[in-house]
Order: sequence, then C-alpha cells, then structure tokens
Amino acid sequence: MSDNRPMVLGTYNQKKRSELQRLLLPLDIQLKTLEEYPAAIEVVEDGTSFAENAAKKATQQAITLGEWVLAEDSGLCVDALKGAPGIYSARFSGEDATDEKNNDLLLEKLADLPPEKRGAHYVCHIVLANPEGEVVLIAEDKCHGRIVRKRRGTNGFGYDPLFELREYHRTFGEMGPAIKSLISHRAKASRAFVEKLRVILAKNRALFAQEKN
Repeated sequence: MSDNRPMVLGTYNQKKRSELQRLLLPLDIQLKTLEEYPAAIEVVEDGTSFAENAAKKATQQAITLGEWVLAEDSGLCVDALKGAPGIYSARFSGEDATDEKNNDLLLEKLADLPPEKRGAHYVCHIVLANPEGEVVLIAEDKCHGRIVRKRRGTNGFGYDPLFELREYHRTFGEMGPAIKSLISHRAKASRAFVEKLRVILAKNRALFAQEKN
C-alpha cells in the first residue's frame, strides 16, 4: 500500500484544500483539487438540500475521474427567512451575485428586525464517494449565531462580516482564520469527517489501494 492515499477535493479552492489537508495529514491522505484533473466536470447543483448537492458533486465527479472524491456543500440559513438563502447562499442576489450583493440583500430582507429575531446558522455537509460513485462516508455540522445590522470585520468571505457568534460577540469577519478554523461549521464537519475516516481505515488499511487498478 502506498504511504500516500490519494483523494480529490471536489473544488478548485486551494484555501479549502489547505485547511482540510492539515486535518488529513495523520491519515497519510494526499489531497488534490480539481485543478489537477482536466477531465473534471461541472456538476449541476440542482439538489433540494445541502446533502443532495454534496452527494451529487462527490459521486458524479468520482465516476468521471475514477478517483475517491470528497465534496461539500455549505451555506447560511436564516430563521426569519424560513431557512433562506440555504442552498442558494452563493447566488442569493441572482446569477451575477457577489458577496457584497448577497450581504446587501440579506440586510434589506431583515430590515429592522430586533436581535432576538435575527437568528441564523451555517451548515456544512460533507460526502466521500469511491471511484464507483458510491457514497462511503457522510458528515455534517452547524454553527449557530445571528445576523448583525451592519458589516463588521474584513476576514473570511460570504456572509462572514454579518454572522455573529453570540458567545464571542464577534462576527466571523472579526475573527482571524486560526479561530474560525476551530469553531466554524466547516471546521467541525471536517473534524467529524476525519474521525469517521480514521475508524474506517482502522478496519481496512488497504481500502484505497483496493479501489485502484
């Protein structure tokens, strides 16, 4: 068995790869991104939930590439908006959406709601599929907070300048990456994923090698 087990992260985002690679180091996982695979496809995210979209990205890409593929889907759910923007978080303000436009629209929709009615949570759902496109592992976690009235902080991306963790009295935008990497929805889901993968590999150390021709 190779010392480095290959796994593809279903994204072109190198920051996400770097964050997850640190957690996978003890398992000798070599994490790659779609940039290294010219044959990678663009998966249509038309599922009705984070779980469906993550599964589609993992399974379809795995079949196409013939590799183990890890994919995640995440977003912001606001209580007062009945869970919106949810799976549409990245394109909340339309096809030409940007972080700025999305944040502006969110503030507009919440308008003058008091703090106690501005509850929200981030969700991250992670799926690992084998080269045959079968889902092997699932992990999910959340991070609860509320939406503040104006942007605070310049760190992070997306809705981070508006998402405040009540117990810290700070937004993700005001927190450095070191803190966020410990308490965010993606961080918690990633740790849960790694722990589940550790258990699977303890039972079958040759798992990855068996799937490769």
